Amino acid sequence: MTSRATYILPGLVVVAAVALSSVFIVDPREKVLVLQFGQVTQVRENPGIYVKVPLIQDVVRYDGRILGLPTEPLEVTPLDDRRLVVDAFARWRITDLVKFRQATGSEGIRFAQNRLEQILNAGIRQVLGSVNSDAVLSNDRTNLMNQIRDLARKEADSLGVDVIDVRLTRTDLPDQNLSATYDRMKAERQREAAQQIALGNQEAQTIRAKADRDALEITSNAKKQAEIVRGQADALRNAIYAGAYSKDPAFFAFSRSLSAYQTALRGSNTTMVLSPGSSFFDYLNDPAGRPAAAGAPVGGAPAPAAPATP
Repeated sequence: MTSRATYILPGLVVVAAVALSSVFIVDPREKVLVLQFGQVTQVRENPGIYVKVPLIQDVVRYDGRILGLPTEPLEVTPLDDRRLVVDAFARWRITDLVKFRQATGSEGIRFAQNRLEQILNAGIRQVLGSVNSDAVLSNDRTNLMNQIRDLARKEADSLGVDVIDVRLTRTDLPDQNLSATYDRMKAERQREAAQQIALGNQEAQTIRAKADRDALEITSNAKKQAEIVRGQADALRNAIYAGAYSKDPAFFAFSRSLSAYQTALRGSNTTMVLSPGSSFFDYLNDPAGRPAAAGAPVGGAPAPAAPATP
């Protein structure tokens, strides 16, 4: 009994080991190839438990998810010969396991990523080299990215992979060109500022000239109206004087003389040299306003031999 158990237990262990090695599990995140002497015998893309021939067949697992691939910065030259530094990010996945195995061999994902980066760089150079740098630097680059994706998808089909999307993550000028570009942008802004200042000065001169012309017209009209009003006032004054003179000529003469005295004798040191017989002193010599005779005394005093200074 003991000798039989000695043979049975190892046999059971071997049978169990062989049974376990013939079973493999496919994870939902994986795609699996079963190889026999390097040749593909099974392709398993759905999750589950599967069986293979132990010791003869091998299981090779690949990532079945969408993978990302960032590219290294690449210098490109658009149509206007302005060099740009561009890098991109691609999303891809394996679609044909057999073709992928044949194209990449035992290196698998690593080989595919290196090859995809070369394909993307070639597509970036081809697409961005056919447009001006302004189109590359603009915010709307969707059309350019779709063109790069389509080119990369066509080339990557031979690898058994599908390029789902391509995005340009950076589009910038090389460091050695940034300073010259900033200087040019600064000069353009200064030129635009000078142009706007010149336009503003021209507009200001136009406004000033119009304002001066309007002011001159308004002043001229005001002076014209003032002269008209002044002339009307003088005419009314003369009419009033004429009416007053016609009513009482003596009182009018007396009033005008008093006004003349007030105007002529204003101030503390007024000096006048007049003949005593001047009509200016008529109302000073005689309250009645009668003119003095030649050689007659003024105010009852003898007539002086020379003009007096009152």
